[in-house]
Amino acid sequence: MEESATRRKRINRLKKMILGGVMMAVLIPVTASIILSARAHQLSDRIRQQEAVIQELEDENKNLAGAFLTETIEESEREALQEEQDAGTPAAGEEEEGQKKIYLTFDDGPSSNTDEILDILKAYDVKATFFVVGKTDEASKKAYRRIVEEGHTLGMHSYSHSYADIYDSEEDFQTDMKKLQEYLYELTGVWPRFYRFPGGSSNTVSNIDMQKLADWLTDQGVTYFDWNVASGDAVSRELPAETLLANCLAGIRNQQSCVVLMHDAANKDTTVEALPEIISEIRLQEDAVFLPITDDTVPVQHTIKAQTEESN
Repeated sequence: MEESATRRKRINRLKKMILGGVMMAVLIPVTASIILSARAHQLSDRIRQQEAVIQELEDENKNLAGAFLTETIEESEREALQEEQDAGTPAAGEEEEGQKKIYLTFDDGPSSNTDEILDILKAYDVKATFFVVGKTDEASKKAYRRIVEEGHTLGMHSYSHSYADIYDSEEDFQTDMKKLQEYLYELTGVWPRFYRFPGGSSNTVSNIDMQKLADWLTDQGVTYFDWNVASGDAVSRELPAETLLANCLAGIRNQQSCVVLMHDAANKDTTVEALPEIISEIRLQEDAVFLPITDDTVPVQHTIKAQTEESN
């Protein structure tokens, strides 16, 4: 009996040991799994947080880079565009030594007369230069584009053409010029770099020393042009076409490089009337060639008279 009881106790202890071992074998992996799962979850949260921080930093970098590139790309595009213009500026005919160079220039447009002048120039295969003002109507926008598309030079003549505004201060002049330059670039893709002062560089109405304005234009990479031949159409009343023709022929007679001042404003009908005859008569001179203003053109610039404080 005692031996039987002892055996049962051994068996029970053995069962308990086996049961305990089984429970340990089960509990240890489960516990480890729970711990590992919790740690994995924490690690996943940390990874997501780090990814969010990295993404935020990347977004900030993109924004900063974008802001920088927007400015630098625009400047690079302008520089590249200017290089293209320098390399391929339109010219009507090849220049040769000893030729009389005729630069027809038109101020104050575009207007209803601009299209007629462009038609005449196209018919006679002549390239010219248009010093334009700022206008926002659709007809004017088309005229700006047509000037460029047909191989003429697009120059600036101030946005407002208001002497009282643009010549009131250096800042006013600069703001007006930049406004026109950027507007024309937006419309045509051409960055204008030639300027004609309203009234010419020697005008007597400016409240500013004109030399300061000329120096500022130079700093902007812009060359200003006056004229050495006047058709006479700048006067308020209309001159007969015959008079405009005579003025042009007389003006070019003793000069080899002639920058001819004309206007394509809406009230300059006789300029349109005289233009075909002006071109035809000048072409009778065998050494004459019509050209648009380019970087190779020697500027015609009047003597700038500094304004004194008394004149202000």
